[in-house]
Amino acid sequence: MQRLLVALLAAFDAAIAAAVGLVVLLAPLTLLWTLAFGVTADWGALWPLTGTLWEFGHGVPLDITIPDEVLVALGIPAAAASFAVSITPLAFLLFTLLFAARSGGRAATAGAWLLGSLSGAGVFALISAGVALTTRLEAVRTSLPLAILLPAAVYLVGVLCGAVRIAWEEGDGGLLDRIHDRFDAREDWAPVPPAIVRGTAFALVGVVGASALALAVTTLFRGGEVVALFQAARVDALGATVMTLAQLVYLPTLIVWTASWLAGPGFAVGAGTAVSPAGTQLGVVPGIPVFGLLPENGSIWMLIVVLVPIAAGAFAGWAVRSRLVWEGTPLGLLQRAVIAVGIAGVSAGIGGLGAALANGSMGPGRLAVVGPAVLPFALALGLEVLVGAAILLLSPRHRDELAEERTDRWIAEMSELDQSPAPAGPGGAPSGSALLETSALDDTAPLDDLRRFAPPKSDQGDRPD
Repeated sequence: MQRLLVALLAAFDAAIAAAVGLVVLLAPLTLLWTLAFGVTADWGALWPLTGTLWEFGHGVPLDITIPDEVLVALGIPAAAASFAVSITPLAFLLFTLLFAARSGGRAATAGAWLLGSLSGAGVFALISAGVALTTRLEAVRTSLPLAILLPAAVYLVGVLCGAVRIAWEEGDGGLLDRIHDRFDAREDWAPVPPAIVRGTAFALVGVVGASALALAVTTLFRGGEVVALFQAARVDALGATVMTLAQLVYLPTLIVWTASWLAGPGFAVGAGTAVSPAGTQLGVVPGIPVFGLLPENGSIWMLIVVLVPIAAGAFAGWAVRSRLVWEGTPLGLLQRAVIAVGIAGVSAGIGGLGAALANGSMGPGRLAVVGPAVLPFALALGLEVLVGAAILLLSPRHRDELAEERTDRWIAEMSELDQSPAPAGPGGAPSGSALLETSALDDTAPLDDLRRFAPPKSDQGDRPD
């Protein structure tokens, strides 16, 4: 495929990704706007609100200023008139990442992964700039540089991850192939980078899956508290719908909070609060229905949940080791140790990035500190995954594994002998020793082909007919 066509298709993918994200926000907001204010509403504020929320969904913090008349009407203290909201609803960000990864994979398959990635990221940056320049609100402000750069950075990371994955496996005829060849030149280290990536994927899938399951179980047992908070809010059907949709887009963020709880450090719901397996210390929390899922107390015995990330690391180690054995690439102790440390390090880095996006401020005063702490969560997750991965990767090799390896080696040696050319004897015919070796490998060869079994010529005339 021509490089220009690849660039145009990647740009089109970026435009579609941005448009879908904006429409997903604009469509329900239009309906809610109509139901709340009627057809005579001020429609000029709908697009700025949509664009601001789209930027917020890509990690751009919001600076909110409550007008004076609202302060007086609601009796809000003047100190709470201005505050920041920086806890990202990760649903929008994950959608952009996945869509960008798909586009990058298509560009890599077409043979121009770098050009396609840069083209898509550039178009997404232009759209972000257009949205940032046309969606300015007085009460809710965003930083213009961050509003342009952060959505583009999210798309760039996604498209590069998708493109590099395909180009590394299938080759690109350029930079990645040269890097790949350098790794392949060291046969004992070549499988290490793919094993780290594969193991990290298994570990993170295990942690995220366990966190989602824990959140679902908590919702099942504490659903009554959530319903009670909905009733205490005293909102109509429209307000309940808005609250429900807002909590749904925060579902991936809540999964990160649950993962931090399973890892041990937990999270905060305000300054001076802590929600962890070892104990729960809560003051007055906002009446948001989803906060009804917060545990009322904890126990030191609940620290057993840290076995969940350890089990995820063990699952990753088992998957990597099984794949290496299946491919017939046994590695030494040093290489397997590097794989275990690499899985733990990358998992900790991704977990820390998720915690950085899932924490921050959600209101004035003590609500400026909400969510998991980045460094404790990253360290705890990395250490627990390291323990689990090391158990499976560094344990002594099982006798079945060694037997399978010896069998594979024997089959490979026999195949090489079977395919080796036979040395020619006098007159160009295969020598007797070659025939003997060939016949030894083929038990269906006729015995008459072996000269050592043929009777001497001098004795052939003395045999009876």
